[in-house]
Amino acid sequence: MKQIIFVIILTLLSNSPLFSQDSLMSLFDSPPQAIYTQATFKTTRVVLGQSVENPGKGNLIFVIQHHFGYVNKGAYDFFGLDQATIRLGYEYGITDWLMVGIGRSSYGKIYDGNIKMKILRQSSGKKNLPFSVSYFGSIGINTLRLPDKTINYYFTNRLVYLNQILVARKLTPGISLQISPSLVHRNLVETPLDDNNIWALGAGGRSKISKHTSFNAEYFYVFSKQTASEFHNTFSVGFDVETGGHVFQMYVSNSQGITGQNFIPGTTGNWLTGDILIGFNLTRTFVLNKPKDFKK
Repeated sequence: MKQIIFVIILTLLSNSPLFSQDSLMSLFDSPPQAIYTQATFKTTRVVLGQSVENPGKGNLIFVIQHHFGYVNKGAYDFFGLDQATIRLGYEYGITDWLMVGIGRSSYGKIYDGNIKMKILRQSSGKKNLPFSVSYFGSIGINTLRLPDKTINYYFTNRLVYLNQILVARKLTPGISLQISPSLVHRNLVETPLDDNNIWALGAGGRSKISKHTSFNAEYFYVFSKQTASEFHNTFSVGFDVETGGHVFQMYVSNSQGITGQNFIPGTTGNWLTGDILIGFNLTRTFVLNKPKDFKK
């Protein structure tokens, strides 16, 4: 009897102008879900600088970063290929929002450790956020031999810190932009006039060319006056190529430094005088912790 009464009530409501078919069906619809933006950038770097991307939970990324010398060195130095520097690093996703990494660069003989945390993530639907925000922090240890053994150096003199807020937006399926307010702190500088704190602003972007390739560009502007008067701003352009679990980034830049502690405050190359070098990043992703519902 109750079922018959329920059917009669639904029939009457469906004929009422206050309850159209669309509104009636909406009673049974699931609540709207948040749709998060995917692949703002192809990998964890725009070019030299960090992107808002992290390795997924349980994923390990092996990173090879290679810089050659300036091409205007001429044929004797094989247009810079004789002055090669390299950084090897690992990045691991503890969760989908937290990454830790380590690395070692031959340029400055620097060991570095870093973390990256996703604070906000661009989304639509239930949560409507127009951009993604991440924090990147890194500490570098300079292990070069002491320039003057008569001076009492401390271990802390070797430390250089980098802090960045990464703000990115995927404008269209093929175009992404990012700004990166940055602070580099050096515990020890060469002269009293040099800046211990170097403020800079990075800006970069990505434009897809095809499903697996894109054009990337990046620029870091240094605000700190003394550092800006002695060094140049870093400008890099290149291409990303994705092949399975690899992402290959080929680019040209005016910076020999590979880590942010080096290239933001210490770029000596000048594009206008031909101080341009060739570099590449090669990243390989390994899935160490597969989801429980993973099927081959």
